[in-house]
Amino acid sequence: MEKQPIKYCLYARKSTESDERQAMSIDSQIKEMTDMADREGLNVVEIKQESHSAKQSGQRRVFLQLIADLREDKFQGILTWAPDRLSRNAGDLGSLVDLMDSNHLVHIRTFGQSFSNTPNEKFLLMILCSQAKLENDNRGVNVKRGIRAKCEMGWRPCMPPIGYYNRAFNGVKDIVEDPERAPYIKEMFERIALRGDSGRTVKKWLDKNGFTTRSGAHVTLSQLYLMLKNPFYYGVFEYPKKSGVWYDGSHPKLVSKELYDQVQIQLQVPRKSKYGMKEFAFRGLINCAGCGSQITGEEHFKKRVDGGHNRHVYYHCTRQINYDCKEPYIKQEALEEQIRGIINELAIHEVHVSEKLRYCLKEYQDMTKDLAMQGAKEDIRTQTQLLHSYAGYLLNNGNEKQKAEFYMSLRLKLLLHDKQLKKLD
Repeated sequence: MEKQPIKYCLYARKSTESDERQAMSIDSQIKEMTDMADREGLNVVEIKQESHSAKQSGQRRVFLQLIADLREDKFQGILTWAPDRLSRNAGDLGSLVDLMDSNHLVHIRTFGQSFSNTPNEKFLLMILCSQAKLENDNRGVNVKRGIRAKCEMGWRPCMPPIGYYNRAFNGVKDIVEDPERAPYIKEMFERIALRGDSGRTVKKWLDKNGFTTRSGAHVTLSQLYLMLKNPFYYGVFEYPKKSGVWYDGSHPKLVSKELYDQVQIQLQVPRKSKYGMKEFAFRGLINCAGCGSQITGEEHFKKRVDGGHNRHVYYHCTRQINYDCKEPYIKQEALEEQIRGIINELAIHEVHVSEKLRYCLKEYQDMTKDLAMQGAKEDIRTQTQLLHSYAGYLLNNGNEKQKAEFYMSLRLKLLLHDKQLKKLD
């Protein structure tokens, strides 16, 4: 009986991923293999093509259909440009070898080689496809190693956040400030940390000034909070995300670490007490000299003749360490006078001047300059005089929260004994 000619299916594949950019296009593969089939008299009954990576098994729809057609004896041979067009993984390679063992696949013809159902040729086919898999695996290892090296050099391998852009100059890539958006990012952090603005207030300010993303859209409130929580702006980044691996960035810093930390404090939602939480300027800032516990505040109301009430605030030991502590109560007014006296004896270099305090002093100085120009009072010249004057201004005009933030920022160590305040060195 005359032997039936082998029916071939021409299979052409081009990966959509960057690792196979150098592979021939699908049209080039079909043309080359069609010409070869004509020269060698191969019976090509169908052409199948797809653009898909072959790294993972069972993911290519056209290849899976080819395997099904071979099992149904629609074809007995495959014509393709190279073995790695068929498989770059163990699963798909196993399917091809299994079809050859069961005589459903008789012949595989590539541009430079031929594979039949013989032990040596099947072994060669497995070696070539395994080599393609090895190349993929090594490429993945090399890419990860390159990313780690880039991170250790201080460059995050992805698009930088708003306020930066990637720059390529003379073959060197780096991250630089976006001159249009970076100033807004800096002021955004300052408004939250130093002025106490809310996220919604900052968003209205950004929208009013026409601030947009790189795509031209307004920043949403959720995007704004993500930006405020992004440590990239003060010079560090985590890669990959949620890995716990942090790197020092080589990009320019838009804000300081201190300013960033202050923003995170401002963004925290305070816990609400079951019965409400009262504001006391000096609570937690002073310790009891008798037992070492903290000093806390307590308010009392005295009814007036006209029916209203006068509010009186007293400070006393919390007695957390010694319940029988005998330290007496002291009125807030008396405590404030002693604190004013302690601050007036300090020089500016003797206290910690935080970035927020520096900002408040600058605003207060500008205010006093305006008043001096109007003849209301003299301009404040030295920084020490400015600190003393600002402390007095807060005691007379500030609210409890402003006073607490001011005295906490000074980081003074104060002890209260028998209604007398003492500063520790």
